[in-house]
Amino acid sequence: MKIAVIGGTGMIGSQVVEILNTAGHEAVPHSLSTGVDIISGKGLTGALAGADVVVNLTNSPTFDDASPAFFRTSMDNLLAASEKGGVGHFVILSIVGVDQVPELDYYRAKVLQEAVLEAGPIPYSIVRATQFMEFMEAALSWTADADTVRLPRTPLQPIAAADVAAAVAEVAMETPVNGVLDIAGPDVYPLDELGRLTLAARSDGRSVVTDDTAGMFAAVHGDVLLAPRDARIAPTHYTDWLLGTRPVPA
Repeated sequence: MKIAVIGGTGMIGSQVVEILNTAGHEAVPHSLSTGVDIISGKGLTGALAGADVVVNLTNSPTFDDASPAFFRTSMDNLLAASEKGGVGHFVILSIVGVDQVPELDYYRAKVLQEAVLEAGPIPYSIVRATQFMEFMEAALSWTADADTVRLPRTPLQPIAAADVAAAVAEVAMETPVNGVLDIAGPDVYPLDELGRLTLAARSDGRSVVTDDTAGMFAAVHGDVLLAPRDARIAPTHYTDWLLGTRPVPA
């Protein structure tokens, strides 16, 4: 198949492109750096012409109240170009529990992205992932000073970006589910404990102070960001990822 990967030069996208091409498909990465602008629409018609599948891995440049406009405009443009190009399957990456945290602007924006896709003309698949292991450094920086990092006890089930890419690529090679596939890492940790594990592995001398009002995840209540019962569980454990090791495929 010919598969257009929008955002195909990013952390997840570049891995998806590699997996798909290794599997024998023609996966083509598209982004601003390749001349494709999903907001203005520049380059979209040519990028999606003849594509069997579109995988949209782009993200809003901000996480604030400007993010809904980004997802609305980009999805409208992508769906119009996909329909014109005869695309038969449209895949996006979203977040487990995204519809359970309306307090967060960015999560509401991702819910909007899902809704636009569901209402659109193209058969689709939505892959919802838990928080990426690679984002822990950013989470630590939000409420840090020279000596401490304040983190809430929000339960998370982190997943490695490589496992996310593998799942997205697999979904792109299959028939549309016209629904949601949830994926998650194998272990559940309170965010403050993840912080302690991360700082210890990095030989970072700062201490973690448990503060349920600190940072973005303070808005999350209960276990809504954990994998639902029917989720696909990825193989990489956070402690192994910290050490730079991954499971050997069976």
